[in-house]
Amino acid sequence: MKKTVFLTGATGNMGWAGFQELLKKKDRFDIRIIARPSGKNRKKLSPYLDDPSVTVVWGDLLDYEKVLEGVSGADYVLHVGGMVSPAADYFPDRTLKTNVGAAENIARAVLAQPDPDKVRVVYIGSVAQCGDRMPPLHWGEAGEPVCASRYDKYSVSKCLAEKIIVDSGIKWWVSLRQTGILYPGIFRQINPVAFHVPIGGVLEWATVEDSGRVLANVVEDYVPDEFWNRFYNISSGEEYRLVNYDFENRLLRPLGISSIEKVFEPQWFATRNFHGMWYKDADLLEEYLHFRANIPVDEYFSSLASRLPWYYSLAGFVPAGLIKAFMKRYAFEKGLGTQSWARCDEDKLIAYYGSREEYESIKSWEQMRPPVYEKNLEKARLAGQVKDLPKGYDDSRPIYDLSVEEIASAAKFRGGEFLGPSESVGTKGAIFDWKCENGHTFRASLEYVLLGGGWCPECGYDSICSASSPANRFISALL
Repeated sequence: MKKTVFLTGATGNMGWAGFQELLKKKDRFDIRIIARPSGKNRKKLSPYLDDPSVTVVWGDLLDYEKVLEGVSGADYVLHVGGMVSPAADYFPDRTLKTNVGAAENIARAVLAQPDPDKVRVVYIGSVAQCGDRMPPLHWGEAGEPVCASRYDKYSVSKCLAEKIIVDSGIKWWVSLRQTGILYPGIFRQINPVAFHVPIGGVLEWATVEDSGRVLANVVEDYVPDEFWNRFYNISSGEEYRLVNYDFENRLLRPLGISSIEKVFEPQWFATRNFHGMWYKDADLLEEYLHFRANIPVDEYFSSLASRLPWYYSLAGFVPAGLIKAFMKRYAFEKGLGTQSWARCDEDKLIAYYGSREEYESIKSWEQMRPPVYEKNLEKARLAGQVKDLPKGYDDSRPIYDLSVEEIASAAKFRGGEFLGPSESVGTKGAIFDWKCENGHTFRASLEYVLLGGGWCPECGYDSICSASSPANRFISALL
C-alpha cells in the first residue's frame, strides 16, 4: 500500500528539490503539497496537476483548515515551508508570525488525526539557530546551546517553531537543521544582507540536490526508530566547509572578478553577530539517510556557474570601479545596509562590529583576510582549532538514563533550576518545568533542552540572547 507524504514549502529551493526526488518514488508514495495560489506557483505546478500521485492543496500555512487538509491521512509530514532570507530580513515581524504560526498549525493538525501516533513529522530547522559562532568557536554540533544573533527574528522564529514541534506531544518527530543551500540562483542573490556575513566566518554548505534527497530518503522504511526524536545538522560534508572569504570569491569568479577585494570595501562587511559553523556531527545524518552525492566542491561550483545566463560573463569587461559603485548602494541601503548603521543606528553598529572604534579601525583588506583553518575535524583538533562547548551533562549516555540529580545539575549549569516532576524522569517525550537564570519559569522536554540545546524562550529568544543566556555565558568562558 502506498504511503502519503505531505510536503510544505514545495515551491522553494529545498522543497522543490525534495518534491522532484519524491516524484521518482511515486510508485510507492502519494505526494501532497500545499502552495499559495499565486500565478507563479500555479504556473510552476501546472505540469503536475493531472498526476494521480500528486495532490496540490491551494492555500496558506497560516490557514489551519488548509493545513489540516494536507495533514489528514498523511503518513509523513515534511515541514519545510516558511519565510527565509532575504524576505525574512525585510519583513521580520511577518516572518515571526508566519514561521511560528505554521508550526502551530502543523502540530495542531497532526494531533487532530484519529491516530496521531502513526504520523511522523520532519521539521526543517536552520543553522541560524546556532547564532554567532565566529572562530575559534566555529566547530559545533546539535545539543550545544541555540541562540539567535541579535536582530535576527528569522532565527528566533526557527527556534520557537522547533520547540512547538518538539514539545507538542507528537510521538514521532525529528528536527533537521539546514545549513546554507547551494543552488543555481545563488549567484543572483544581490542584497544588503550579503554584508551582514563576516568574511572571517565559516559555513558548511549543502547542495540543493543533497537537500532534496534528505527529504526523499527520510520517508523510507530503512530509517530506524532510533533516528527519530533527535536533532541533526544537514550538510554536504567536509568538502563543503568554506570560509566566507573563499565563498564570496567563488561567487565572483564566474563573473570574471578574481577577488572580492577589487569590488568591495573591507569596512562594508560586519565582523560578528551572524551565524554559521562547521559541524562535528553532520556525518551522522548521512549515515542514516545516505543523501550525499559527494561531488567535489570545485566541480559543483563549476556546474552552477555553467548554468548562468551568457550575459553574466560580460561582467569581466566592466571596470571594477563601476561594479564597486553598483554594490555600494547595497552596503548603504537604509535599514539593512551595514554602512547605514554607521550613520544612524549605533545599536546595530555595536552588535555587528563590536563598537564604533572597532568599525572605524578597519582600514585595509590586510586586517580582514582570515587565516587558514583546517577543514578536517581530526586534524583541526590536533592543530588546536576546535573548542568544544560544554553541555552540562554526560552526553555519552541516553538522556532517559539520567537521574534527577544529573538533570538538576544540567539545569544549574545553565544558570537555572529543574522543577520536575521527578517521577516523569526517564519517560520519552515528558514535559518538565524549569526556571531560567532570570527567574522565568517555562515548560520543555529533556529532548528539547539537552538534545536540542534549547532553553528559556522568553530570555533566550524573544530578547535576542541576553548577556546572561547559556550560549553567551558558555562561549565567554571558552574565549
